[in-house]
Amino acid sequence: MKIVTFGEIMLRLKTPEHLRIIQSQNFEASYGGAEVNVAVSLAMLEDNVSFLTKVPDNPVGMAALKEIRGYGVNTDLVLKGGKRLGIYYFEKGSNIRQTNVVYDREYSAISLAKPEDFCWENILQDVDIFYFSGVTPAISDNIEIALIEALKYCKEHNIQVVCDLNYRGKMWSTEKAQSVMKQLMNYVDLCIANDEDFESSLGIHAFDGDLSHGINQIDDYKRGMLEITKQYPNCKAVASVLRNIHTVEDGQWMGIYLCDGKFYESPIHTVHSLEAVGAGDAFAAGLLHALVKGFSPQKLIDFSIAASIMKLMIQHDFNVVSEEEIFKIMKSKEVNLSR
Repeated sequence: MKIVTFGEIMLRLKTPEHLRIIQSQNFEASYGGAEVNVAVSLAMLEDNVSFLTKVPDNPVGMAALKEIRGYGVNTDLVLKGGKRLGIYYFEKGSNIRQTNVVYDREYSAISLAKPEDFCWENILQDVDIFYFSGVTPAISDNIEIALIEALKYCKEHNIQVVCDLNYRGKMWSTEKAQSVMKQLMNYVDLCIANDEDFESSLGIHAFDGDLSHGINQIDDYKRGMLEITKQYPNCKAVASVLRNIHTVEDGQWMGIYLCDGKFYESPIHTVHSLEAVGAGDAFAAGLLHALVKGFSPQKLIDFSIAASIMKLMIQHDFNVVSEEEIFKIMKSKEVNLSR
C-alpha cells in the first residue's frame, strides 16, 4: 500500500543541554515537522511512503530532503521554490519547567504555495492512504484550500483519509481551527484526537485540561470519541493517547481505539522521557503501519502506543525505530497493566 503525508518540514534548532533560548549561544540543527515525522517513522517501518511539501531550491531545502531520503522517504512529489525553510526553536524543559517551542515559519516556501501548484490527479495516483494533521491547514489559507481539494479527490477515488487533529494554538485560534477542521472532518475516515484536540478543533468536550490525570478521564474521552463518529458519519474510527503527566520527564501513557462501535485499550506504560517532541506523530505512524499490515484493533492500539513511547526515549523529531523494537516494547514485562 502507498501512503502520502502532506505538510511542512522545518529546520529545528535546539538549545544544548537544558539551556533556555535566551541563554543559548549555540543551537543543534536537525529537521522535523508533524507530517514528515510520520513519513520517516513509516519509512523506518519499511512502508511505501511519500512526503509532499514545498521547499526552497537552495542548500537548506536540499539538505532537508537529503536527510529524509536517507531514512527511505520518497521525495519525488516535493515541490521546489520560494526563498526559505520554516524554522522552529526548541527549548527542552526539566521537571516542572515546561518545554517551549518558538516558530519562525512565516513566508516559508510551503506557506506561500498556491492551490494550483498541487496537481492532485498526479500526486494521488495509485495512493491508498492520505495523511495530514491539523498543522497543515493552519499553515496558510492557500494550503487550506489545497487540502480541501485533495480531500475531495480522495473521496471521489476511494483513498482512505487519516487525520490527526493536532491543534496548535501558536498557529491559529480555536475559532479558526473549528471553522476549518469541522469542514475537513467530513472527508476523514479515521481520526486521531488527543487532549485539547477534541474541544479546540471540533468543539467537543472530552478533557478538562489537566494532564496530571488524563487517564482518569478515560470515560470522558470515550464519550468524545463517540461524539466524533456521531457528528461525522464518514469517520468510522477514532484513536486517542491518554496521559498522566507528573513532570516533563515522568508519567503514564496509554492509547484507546474506537472501531465498529467497540473500544480497545492498550496497557498503561510508565515512562521516564528523554524528549517528548514527535511522540504523537510516532503514534500516528504506528497506527498507519498497523492499518497497512492489517493488524487486529487490539494489536493496532497496542502497537501504536508502543511506537509512541519509544519516541520518548529518542532525541530529535524522528522516531528512528524498527517494527521489531516496537514489538519488544509491546511484550515488555515492565508494562504496568493496572488502571
